[in-house]
Amino acid sequence: GQGQQQLSLEVGETVHIQEECEGMRGVFPASFIHVKEVVIEERGDDEVVILAEMPLVKEVTTTLREWGSIWKQLYVSNKEVRVKQVQRLMWELMEWRSQLLSGTLPTDEYKELKQKITSKIDYGNKILELDLVVRDENDNILDPEKASVISLFRAHQDATATINERIKEEQVRELNTSLYPKKGSATPSQFLYVFVRNFVCRIGEDSELFMSLYDPVKQTIISENYLVRWGSGGFPKEIEMLNNLKVVFTDLGNKDLSREKIYLICQIVRVGRMDLKESYSKKFTHGLRRPFGVAVMDISDIIKGKIECDEEKQFFIPFSPYVLCLWVTMKALVGDIVQIRKEYPHLVDRSTVVARKLGFPEIIMPGDVRNDIYLTLQGGDFDKYNKTTQKNVEVIMWVCDEEGKNSICLGAGDKPVSEYRSVIYYQMKQPRWMETFKVAVPLEEMHRIHLRFMFRHRSSQESKDKSEKNFAMAFVRLMKEDGTVLQDGLHDLIVFKGDSKRMEDVSSYLSLPSTRHHHGDLHKGTALSRSSSSLSGGAGGLSLSSRDSFTISTLVCSTKLTQNVGLLGLLKWRTRPELLKENLEKLKIIDGEEVVKFLQDTLDALFTIMMEHSQTDDYDILVFDALIHIIGLIADRKFQHFNTVLEAYIKQHFSATLAYKKLMSVLKRYLDVSSRGEQCEPILRTLKALEYIFKFIVRSRMLYSHFQMILSLKQPKCSCTIEPFFLFIYCILRTLFQTYYSQNNVNVTVKSLCFTDCRDILLPMMLRELRVALASMVDGPHDERQNSLELLNNILEVLSRGNVGKTFQHVQDIVVSLLCIINRTVITMGREHKLIVSLQFSLQSFELLCCSFIFLSISSDFLMESFLLFKELIRKHVYPSDWMAMIMVQNRVFLRAINIYADTMNQKFLNDNSFEVQLWNNYFHLAVAFITQESLQLQHFSPTKRNKILVKYGDMRQLIGFAIRDMWYKLGIHKICFIPDMVGPILEMTLIPEEDLRKVCFLFNAFIPIFLCNEIIQKLDHEVEGGGGDEFKAPLQTIKLHFCVSLLDCVAEKPTLRPQVQHFVALVKGLLIRLLDYRTVMSDDSRNNRMSCTVNLLNFYKDINREGMYIRYLYKLRDLHLEGENYTEAAYTLQLHTRLLKWSDEMCNPQFEVHGSQTQRQLKEMLFDTIIDYFDKGKMWEEAITLCKELAEQYENEIFDYELLSKRLEKQAKFYENIMKILRPKPDYFAVGFYGQGYPPFLRNKVFIHRGKEYERREDFQNHLMSQFPSSVRLNTTTMPGDDIQDSPLQYIQCFTVQPVLEIPPRLKNKPVPDQIINFYKSNYVQRFHYSRPVRKGPVDPNNEFSMWIERTTFTTVYKLPGILRWFETTLSPLENAIETMESTNEKILTMINQYQADWSLPINPLSMLLNGIVDPAVMGGFAKYEKAFFTDEYALEHPEDRDKLMRLKDLIAWQIPLLGGGISLHGKRVTDDLRPFHERMEECFKQLKKKVEKEYGVRELVRPGPRTRCYCVI
Repeated sequence: GQGQQQLSLEVGETVHIQEECEGMRGVFPASFIHVKEVVIEERGDDEVVILAEMPLVKEVTTTLREWGSIWKQLYVSNKEVRVKQVQRLMWELMEWRSQLLSGTLPTDEYKELKQKITSKIDYGNKILELDLVVRDENDNILDPEKASVISLFRAHQDATATINERIKEEQVRELNTSLYPKKGSATPSQFLYVFVRNFVCRIGEDSELFMSLYDPVKQTIISENYLVRWGSGGFPKEIEMLNNLKVVFTDLGNKDLSREKIYLICQIVRVGRMDLKESYSKKFTHGLRRPFGVAVMDISDIIKGKIECDEEKQFFIPFSPYVLCLWVTMKALVGDIVQIRKEYPHLVDRSTVVARKLGFPEIIMPGDVRNDIYLTLQGGDFDKYNKTTQKNVEVIMWVCDEEGKNSICLGAGDKPVSEYRSVIYYQMKQPRWMETFKVAVPLEEMHRIHLRFMFRHRSSQESKDKSEKNFAMAFVRLMKEDGTVLQDGLHDLIVFKGDSKRMEDVSSYLSLPSTRHHHGDLHKGTALSRSSSSLSGGAGGLSLSSRDSFTISTLVCSTKLTQNVGLLGLLKWRTRPELLKENLEKLKIIDGEEVVKFLQDTLDALFTIMMEHSQTDDYDILVFDALIHIIGLIADRKFQHFNTVLEAYIKQHFSATLAYKKLMSVLKRYLDVSSRGEQCEPILRTLKALEYIFKFIVRSRMLYSHFQMILSLKQPKCSCTIEPFFLFIYCILRTLFQTYYSQNNVNVTVKSLCFTDCRDILLPMMLRELRVALASMVDGPHDERQNSLELLNNILEVLSRGNVGKTFQHVQDIVVSLLCIINRTVITMGREHKLIVSLQFSLQSFELLCCSFIFLSISSDFLMESFLLFKELIRKHVYPSDWMAMIMVQNRVFLRAINIYADTMNQKFLNDNSFEVQLWNNYFHLAVAFITQESLQLQHFSPTKRNKILVKYGDMRQLIGFAIRDMWYKLGIHKICFIPDMVGPILEMTLIPEEDLRKVCFLFNAFIPIFLCNEIIQKLDHEVEGGGGDEFKAPLQTIKLHFCVSLLDCVAEKPTLRPQVQHFVALVKGLLIRLLDYRTVMSDDSRNNRMSCTVNLLNFYKDINREGMYIRYLYKLRDLHLEGENYTEAAYTLQLHTRLLKWSDEMCNPQFEVHGSQTQRQLKEMLFDTIIDYFDKGKMWEEAITLCKELAEQYENEIFDYELLSKRLEKQAKFYENIMKILRPKPDYFAVGFYGQGYPPFLRNKVFIHRGKEYERREDFQNHLMSQFPSSVRLNTTTMPGDDIQDSPLQYIQCFTVQPVLEIPPRLKNKPVPDQIINFYKSNYVQRFHYSRPVRKGPVDPNNEFSMWIERTTFTTVYKLPGILRWFETTLSPLENAIETMESTNEKILTMINQYQADWSLPINPLSMLLNGIVDPAVMGGFAKYEKAFFTDEYALEHPEDRDKLMRLKDLIAWQIPLLGGGISLHGKRVTDDLRPFHERMEECFKQLKKKVEKEYGVRELVRPGPRTRCYCVI
């Protein structure tokens, strides 16, 4: 709510309820309010209501509200990175806030959470450039009222250092992440979110939609298939999945993002008949899987983040054949699946399908268990044998074990099945299926599982198909005899033939070999060959099919099954303990990818070996070396992202409680050998892995201690084994690192209690030393300066304590001894860091000065030095901008000191004998600098920050403003000494948007003489142009009102001054109006608006003869034209400057100078050269020739420089040649009307003629115009809109093409002039423009082509085009406007009569309102106002040229009577009984109006509608 009695509230805001009634709490329904406990504090006469919440909860709530508003602004500004960062911080704070409110946290957890929250708030405030929050040692906000200035400053220093360190860590982490994953941090996974929006499948049968990711360069599938089963009716088989077909392709890492190309593959398999042309007869086979369509989309840029995709943007994927269409939305997401579901709950929920990568992610965290085998049917080669055509081969696969049920998954999102049937290719000898599916088998079942493939010929005829049997089979085991899983890659399986029943019998084939070797003969041990037709060894009737072949490929993604024999031997070392040493040594030669894949199991095995052999050291070194090898692998850049996995293992999964003894023993042994200088080959690898070795040791020891505590045993002290080790490590580190720390003895003395007891003796000595040190501080050694400042701070800190006894005399001694020298030192020093520390003493001294000032003798020199110091410190803050608490404390101290100094000035330096102008001038300028400093401008701050400052410190601007007013009143006759110097500072104060402060400022205006008009104008222009933003608009409007009223009131009793004051007021009002417009559009994207306001200002300055300001805005306009490449307009603009110059050798006035001191001739010549160049670029050679002639006249007859004359004439000749030879396109002109109150005043309800650019069409011009006013409504009519549109709060734009009216120069009239010359004047130097439109008058006669009339409208611009703008406003006199309005009204009446005559179903209300608004004098909608304005003797005498226009207006008024008569007659026939009194009243008014008009303007008659005509027309 923005009204006077309205509240603008958001959900969650706190309000103070003062009264309750039934069902209501205040003005709110009781159900809308949640009551909270409060605490009421009395502060003076005011009561402050404070919520009785934990301070930390209130801080979090306030922070979230402040961040929330900033977060919205960041989102609108499209700062995506910062938006996500702030969003993450806010989520964390909200989660922690809920934990605080739960009230269930133990003390330790609460302290830990409090530290996390405050750290997060401080970090967020820093990155959002908010104020620094200083805290005490308990993480509570430090109250400046209860802390000394020194302690507050040091708290700021500590907080800044902590936060900066945190930000540096974040920046380093982000930088390292961009180069390569940082140690100990995980590489974020990349997800691809895909949402199937629509799928048009016009097959008439069930179908299956497969979607997967594909690498076209390596020709490999990257991900699992996402499967959607689609019904023949055009909907998903599972209808509840409609509009919820979502999938995320997961585990895409840096390797995948570095692929050259990534495609999204979409495949369609229909399920039904062999051929679509077959009918639905039962005689045809159904349920066959047949390939149908495929689509490919390149998604490389999407998945790599080069293209931003929102969840609403849809991509169209066309299929081949084209009867299929697919629309999807896609978005790349970053993070793990838990994080994705948390950050994008609207995209990824529990129903979203997850399609995993074919392979492992780049990081396998401990506890991530996966056991998937992906199998791809590559292809086959099948002989037709006794058939006449090739077979339609279908492959059927089973997972064979004791159960073998539901272990096959065709794609993500589909239910597991127990049987897989392949796609059927029609009569193909060598089908290539390339179908990938997943086999998910329990780990414990792997050793007894095999896959069986059956091959069957399928017929399109149902009868034949039933008779077909399986003609061959193949199989493969998933696990080898040595316990390793099937190797990844291609497998050429042996195809067996035999009886169908026999092929299904496991015992008949399981003992046979299943694959062929890729090189060499097949399984020589089993005597198989290509020529074999039977198998030896009792194969149960199966024979090798020598003419058939079948190939598959497998990919094992398992964290429990390995394909490496050596690693398997280590993981299962208990089965073959005799091979343990060999397997431990083999670990070093195993491929690193295989080791890190089974990192947790490998580490578990190593520490299990170590623990189960705790009584012997046989395997200690081998296990230690293996551990060093694994840590070294992870340190390799290739596997660096597994640091996170290792860290997680140590913290969450490591459980060897006694491992620390073994590890320390081996480590000590290596260090001992190395320290003796003996050869120790593993020492280098050991030192590189030392960090994680220590982590294992510490974690093991902690687990052991925890275990002992559980057993309620006394925890043993550090054993003798540990102590020598750490002593040894300490000696090594001591040689590497040396520290040096020294503390000044005097500072120690100051901080001790001895100083408190003995300061009467010590303080004078210290002050003497400090006085000498401060006097030479600027040139002294750095260390001495630092020690002196540290001593000074420590003294002040001790004196500020409350337990050190009486300090009054000591404070007075410090002020007397050091205050003056501190002032001078700070003034002469630069803005280096030590100045800040020096300032702390000044601040504290000024604060203490308040109680000891009466004992000091203050001189004017000291006051002036203090004022200069204050002003310098205010102008250039020595604190960072986010140290708001420190800045406000400084301002409060300055305010107290200024007020005390002001009292002294009133007492000692106000008399005529002791009055010093410079001292008082310094005071006023200091006070204005204080009041206008950025840190006190509350209107710039957020509501949260503003409220904090007002509650804690109040608005100091008001206090100092009242002090300035009082001091000004006391000046008396001395006021004249400060005029005009005080004009600028007072106006600066006036621009501050604070009501009470402005009232103070306006009182000064009464004392500013009118002859300072020029200074006021210059200062106003400077302040508004250099202001900080749009917030100046409202202040200037208020200034305009108060300024004028106050000045007029001041001269009410002095009539002689009133004309001068009125002129001055009008001048300032006019300037402020234009400044308001200019201020509004300074940051506008519309260059045209900026140009318009600039022209308004420069014309204003020209009218009031302010040439300096006029020229300044001329060049601003010139620069705007050059930005838009408007060279012609830029030239005309500069010409205005040349008209102020003469061809003389007089020196230019300062405001005329452009490049240093020049004569007027030099400057004018330079401007002419520039203008000629601009005219040349704008193809305005006629204007350039005119300037060349003027220059030639100067060169020839004034300065006699024939060389320059010859060059100028050559250029002039070139321009003549250009006129005749170069084609110049004619620009179009457009009339543009801006209607409605939504426009700024300089556009509102005005019409402009715009000069278009070369070849610019009206549509392009109009689109460009609409882009500048995106909220405007386009009017499609060319007539002037009515009052309803002009008074509307909206914006309307009217645009149409007009034709320039040729005005031939007198020198060219009646002469044979070439077309090239005449054509130029057809579109240049024009001021009048025509627009013609066809209109119909009278009845429509299709057989009479002359019934069409042409209405022509003439526009006249203020200036000729082209000019200093590309557009000028049209001029329309009040009389012309009245004529247009009357014409429009009459036409509207006639149109409405014809409409109602033609259609009797129209409602009568519009006609009633129109007629009554004209005939009823109470409505004041008629023409009476025109009679009073124009039909008077005075107007006729003053405007004799308007005689014809007056006759035209009278004629229009006379014609309105018969129109109204026809309308009222029609109204009487249509009116209802309840409106009959209204109609009778209207008839009575019309009779009176008719009698009056016909008497004064004559009688007019309408042509009545005949039997074949239904429309009135005007004679």
